[in-house]
Amino acid sequence: MHIDLNCDMGEGMGNDAELMPFISSANIACGFHAGDEDTMRRTIELALEHRVAIGAHPGFPDRENFGRTEMDFPEEDIISIVSEQVYQLLDLVFAMGGKLQHVKPHGALYNMSVRNYSLASAIANAVYEIDEHLVLFGLSGSASIQAAKDIGLQTASEVFADRTYQDDGSLTPRKEANVLITNEQDAVQQVLQMILKKEVTSIHGKIVPLQCDTICIHGDGKQATAFARQINTLLQKHQIDLRSFHP
Repeated sequence: MHIDLNCDMGEGMGNDAELMPFISSANIACGFHAGDEDTMRRTIELALEHRVAIGAHPGFPDRENFGRTEMDFPEEDIISIVSEQVYQLLDLVFAMGGKLQHVKPHGALYNMSVRNYSLASAIANAVYEIDEHLVLFGLSGSASIQAAKDIGLQTASEVFADRTYQDDGSLTPRKEANVLITNEQDAVQQVLQMILKKEVTSIHGKIVPLQCDTICIHGDGKQATAFARQINTLLQKHQIDLRSFHP
């Protein structure tokens, strides 16, 4: 058995070097919600050093709110927003001797694509036009995954170690209480349940089935490094290989 452990990085949190040894995929911010060219280069360098798969992490042009505020754009603008960011990172990765493996939308762009098929299609089409071999990361059971599959784009169903779930399998909105998992043991137990049983327990106690291809840890979380270390140890204990997602 194997699993991918991904982390959102290059967002100016100062912990990328600490996190990189414990993960298998890095989602690198592309400048719209966080990061800049220098940060991207340094994060790519770390990923190459640790043999971690490199992915683009495009978000809304909203640095003030860290890309976590919903924005309304026409589909053609969504395609442009995603394409510009992915190409920028892709060019840097190529120039540094690496390869771009996946794309994972950030923040509000990600969450809106969970339920909005038209938006999800725009993102998927943007990724497909750049490179049809890229893998799109999206929430398990979401419109994002379905839209990508509908055009033949490879997908990785994502679950979260540090977020709580609603009864319908969606993430608890950040504006609500109990949105984050802050206890290491709780995070570890949720990860184990998702990998071994392909299910998660919602905040209301409901058992929700899900597909678990890749597990996310938010790099901006206060316990990000501790979570990554604990989950890495957990996987070794249960003889689950840590491996980037490549179909």
